[in-house]
Amino acid sequence: MTLATELGRKLQQQRLMLAVAESCTGGGIAHVITEIAGSSHWFERGFVTYSNESKIEMLGVNQQTLDIFGAVSANIALEMVSGVLKNSHADYAISVTGIAGPSGGSKEKPVGTVFIAWQHKNSPAIVKKYLFKGDRLQIRQQAIEQALTEYYN
Repeated sequence: MTLATELGRKLQQQRLMLAVAESCTGGGIAHVITEIAGSSHWFERGFVTYSNESKIEMLGVNQQTLDIFGAVSANIALEMVSGVLKNSHADYAISVTGIAGPSGGSKEKPVGTVFIAWQHKNSPAIVKKYLFKGDRLQIRQQAIEQALTEYYN
């Protein structure tokens, strides 16, 4: 059973809908989910918010948060996941922001730095920081898998 299938099973059992906001994964989570026949029963929508402007316009991310912490930060992942719930009919949301490379990294945030947030409607969000290794494709794939692996009630 794939990670997405398992997540879908959990969501269906609880009669919950999922929506996602993706930056560095570029829609990869939504792609994996929509490959599953019947995923429309538990997948509501996906936002690919690659640019800062799209994060602001589509998810309500605060420009000041971007200015202070940068697009790749726990703060932005949290604002993204909150924005997903506010701008969808979902009960559960996942957001991902990171640096897949090969460029764009820094000493503080090297290539492979990824923040993933999860949130149920009316519950506090959780966010975790990861440092994935590999090339661009490998980093993105690891981020997708990790986003689908975590789930909390």
